Amino acid sequence: MSYPRKEYNPDQPKKYWSLAEAKVRIASFCAYQERYQQEVRNKLHKRGIYGEEAEELIAYMISEGYLNEERFAQAFVSGKFRIKKWGRNKILQELKFRQISPNCIKSGMKEIDEDEYWETLLHLVEKKADLIKESDDFKKRYKTHQYLMGRGFENDLIQNAIETIFSK
Repeated sequence: MSYPRKEYNPDQPKKYWSLAEAKVRIASFCAYQERYQQEVRNKLHKRGIYGEEAEELIAYMISEGYLNEERFAQAFVSGKFRIKKWGRNKILQELKFRQISPNCIKSGMKEIDEDEYWETLLHLVEKKADLIKESDDFKKRYKTHQYLMGRGFENDLIQNAIETIFSK
């Protein structure tokens, strides 16, 4: 059975939440997955809750354990590294963009195991080198290096990994 899709109408005003409704909805929003404060603040602003009221709701979510930026940072780092195979630089940049505090970032970055990081980097070098159809070894190394820089890995580690893989 298929349900008719609700058409999006940009002229239709957004439904604003009451404080009681916001508390329930935001608790559900935070319980679904880890969130950070600015994300919750933006959600509240979209629903017409600003200033002191929004900050009180955020404080309530923190006190009840629904909202925890340190936990968010740990989950974010773990997911982006293990699933998306991002390097430290890209993860760090993204956390700063999301206005996560330096202490929470530091705690989150501890989720990356040094050995696992190196193994992941070697695997990515090998995989990318196999995909590049280039006969010139220098160009192949360069393209692999650029790819890994875009992934957020550190320059010196990339060079070491490329040397390790290409010297086999």
